[in-house]
Amino acid sequence: MDICKELTDQLQWHWENQARPRLDGLTDEEYFWEPVPGCWSVRPRGMGSAPLQVGGGDYVIEFAIPEPVPAPVTTIAWRFGHILVGVLGQRLASHFGGAPVTYETFHYPATAADALEQLDVMYADWSRAVSDLSLEEMSRAVGPAEGPFAEAPMGALVQHINREMIHHLSEMALLRDLWAHRFAGEVTSAAGA
Repeated sequence: MDICKELTDQLQWHWENQARPRLDGLTDEEYFWEPVPGCWSVRPRGMGSAPLQVGGGDYVIEFAIPEPVPAPVTTIAWRFGHILVGVLGQRLASHFGGAPVTYETFHYPATAADALEQLDVMYADWSRAVSDLSLEEMSRAVGPAEGPFAEAPMGALVQHINREMIHHLSEMALLRDLWAHRFAGEVTSAAGA
C-alpha cells in the first residue's frame, strides 16, 4: 500500500466530490447566519460578545479559553476562520514555508467570496505540499511546531488535518442544509392550520 497516496487521496476525494461543490453559491447571509442565539462568529471589530475577540483586520473571530461546556454553536464564517488559521494556515507556515499565521494577526474574510478564495488557495497549497512528501518525509517527526505532538510522524499530522477538514467542511454543509430549510417548518405549520 502506498500510504502517502492514500493519505493524500482521502482529502482530495472529499474536497473534489463532496466538500467544495457543497460550498458553491455560498452567500454572505449564509456565511454569517446564526442558527441559534449566542453563536460564535467572525464579526466586525467591536461587535462581538465572546470573552476573546481577535484578528488583525476589521473582522475578529470569537472564542474563549477555556471553552465553555457546551461550546457555542459556530457560524460558517467561524468555521472558515478556524480552517484558514488553525487547520491549514498554521501548518502551512510551520511545515511548508507558508506565511506566518495566528488567530491574533489573521485578517478574517468579510465576505463568503473572499473566504472561499482564501480556502481554495490554502487547500491547493496544502494538497500540493502533502502530495510531494516522500514516505521518508511522512515518517519524520513533525517537530516543536506541534507542541506535545512533536515526536509524532508527519503522516499522523496529515491524517489529523484530513479529519479536521472533513469534519468542519461537513459541518458547513449541514449549516447550508439548515439554512436552505429554515422556513420549512413555518410553511408546514401554516399549511396544517
